[in-house]
Amino acid sequence: MEQAIIIGAGPCGLSAAVELRKVGIEPLVIEKGALVNSVFNYPTYMIFHSTPELLEIGGFPFTTPHEKPTRLEALNYYRMVAERYQLRIHLYETVTSIERGDQMFRVLTKDRFGAKRAYGCANVIIATGYFDHPNRLGIPGEDLPKVFSFYKEAHPYAGMKVAIVGGNNSAVDAALDLERAGAEVTVICRGERLSDRVKAWTRPIFESMEQKGRITVYYSSRVTEIHDHFIAVETPDDTFALENDFVFTLIGYRPDRTLLRSLGVGEDPESGAPLYDEETMETNIPGVYIAGVVAADNKQANAIFIENGRFHGRLIAEHIAGRDRRSR
Repeated sequence: MEQAIIIGAGPCGLSAAVELRKVGIEPLVIEKGALVNSVFNYPTYMIFHSTPELLEIGGFPFTTPHEKPTRLEALNYYRMVAERYQLRIHLYETVTSIERGDQMFRVLTKDRFGAKRAYGCANVIIATGYFDHPNRLGIPGEDLPKVFSFYKEAHPYAGMKVAIVGGNNSAVDAALDLERAGAEVTVICRGERLSDRVKAWTRPIFESMEQKGRITVYYSSRVTEIHDHFIAVETPDDTFALENDFVFTLIGYRPDRTLLRSLGVGEDPESGAPLYDEETMETNIPGVYIAGVVAADNKQANAIFIENGRFHGRLIAEHIAGRDRRSR
């Protein structure tokens, strides 16, 4: 039986694995996609907002000649951390359910070929992130093939009419990237202005493109329908059809707490955040821990990121190790 199983091999899950190893516990990490799958799915040429030292885990230095590291540098860094600490990681294996037993848990999985496995463990750490679960508009046409909730790169959309729904960093970055590649870009923003969280070094560039007419922006507006060749846009003054080829709905993501709920982990009735001890990261179910953004509430999922979620692993490791010492 495993002493600890970590679900999710993102930066916060890897951090928890490293910290557990430091206290003498050899965890098994199970990841449904690639190593740090969320970082892999970031835009191809993305540059982090954070400086490299704020993305470090396990005391392993993140070196880069740039002030802000790139997505590729982050992938290389986290891969090196996993290799350096010889972490046991099962990739492309999905946890389908977790069963509570007598002083143990049974973790059931299925790999990409359909093979099923079962693991017993004393502790479960859920670090599943949120990037796989984008927020939805809830409008007709949202499931058309022309609509995407993730943005990778601009080249396929050169010469196309592209609408971006959102007003945060991801929307601004995508709009600038697409405009440079020759797309005809329209941004539909629900707020009266861009989010206050938009990076200080990209906001003036975006505003300049808007003023020059190279990017069209509709504030206090929303998309009400999506069709094959147009979208319906509702502004404070009018509702009209806008000719369109592709739509990116870059309106944020939400944690998936299905596994937590199945285990009986409670939620705060107001915020929706799971019930847990901030000093140990243990939930109201003994032996079940959370790490990373899955601990955030529904209104402020961005409040937990790599910068602060990376410290959850140390709290978890210290609590599990201390409890094991006390039980001897």
